[in-house]
Amino acid sequence: MPELPEVETVRRGLAEYVGGRTIRSVDVLHERAVRRHVLGAVDFAGRLAGQRIEAVRRRGKYLWLELASGEAVVGHLGMSGQMLVQSPGVPDEKHLRVRLHLDEHPGAPSELRFVDQRTFGGFLLDELVEVDGAMVPSSIAHIARDPMDPAFDLTRVARAMRAKRTEVKRALLDQTLVSGIGNIYADEALWRARIHGSRPTGRLTQKQAELILAEATAVLADALQAGGTSFDALYVNVNGESGFYALNVYGREGRPCKRCGTLIVRERFMNRSSHSCPICQRKR
Repeated sequence: MPELPEVETVRRGLAEYVGGRTIRSVDVLHERAVRRHVLGAVDFAGRLAGQRIEAVRRRGKYLWLELASGEAVVGHLGMSGQMLVQSPGVPDEKHLRVRLHLDEHPGAPSELRFVDQRTFGGFLLDELVEVDGAMVPSSIAHIARDPMDPAFDLTRVARAMRAKRTEVKRALLDQTLVSGIGNIYADEALWRARIHGSRPTGRLTQKQAELILAEATAVLADALQAGGTSFDALYVNVNGESGFYALNVYGREGRPCKRCGTLIVRERFMNRSSHSCPICQRKR
């Protein structure tokens, strides 16, 4: 599933191409793509027609189009969602689910297309509410600030992490504690911090908890600079381009640790996998 760097890469692309433009009409080609909009596809399309996109924003793994009406089109990429900007003459993608027709703009494509092979992602028209001084869609009001947010308080979050009765990797994946981090970048951050993901949060010192969050912030920034991580053709930016971040530990089972040369191991974790170096990240 795309994590913060991938979603932010998409957000930046959308901000460049669709910010300030008006939605002329909407085609919902698969109703599952708007299933979270309880009033249905017809209502979704009708209420968006004529709306101006004021800005494109993000929190954690969610992004939204902020509309002049004060509402927001919340989008989630799910496992395979893509948001592509295309010209009208470009053939429809095989798994095209929603198409937004935008007003004409010199040198810019006039269609925003949502393509989703597995149909886990989708859109929702939502109201904006104020949470801790920020306006966010009500449906994601429970999502915590992410490490790239200027208002992110690393010291406070580290303290809250230590107060939880769980393992450190589970805490990193808790979107109500810190958002935007998924399985990939949790493994990467813990490898950088030299801490195994099974360490109980209650056994972390404040300094260790702050180190983990600092390394998570750094790895997210590095991955963002590379356009994110692409394991297959499902994650691309708005122009259909892949990301090229070079992972240090995730997905490298049986390959040498880039720091000490010990072979990386993979362990089962919440129906997924965790990757770590048995020397750099000793279990305790």
